[in-house]
Amino acid sequence: MEPMFLKDVEAHRGDDNYTRAIEMMKRGGSEYPQILHMFSYKMRATVHLERFTQEMMREAAPLSPGLRELIAAYTSHLNQCPF
Repeated sequence: MEPMFLKDVEAHRGDDNYTRAIEMMKRGGSEYPQILHMFSYKMRATVHLERFTQEMMREAAPLSPGLRELIAAYTSHLNQCPF
């Protein structure tokens, strides 16, 4: 995985679930979404993004959550961004 451009953000180690998830995935040799670094670094600032994502991807809507995930994955593919 390519390192982020925000070295201080990536190097941050908080005492939170995001940092624990990052460490667990690293130990398991898994790639992980680098946005987790942002969530851990500035939790108060990213809580709104987390809520927005939850609302858009999981709450009741005309499209099923699975179809929304498929659209997000396809869009990421078009943007050459691993999803």
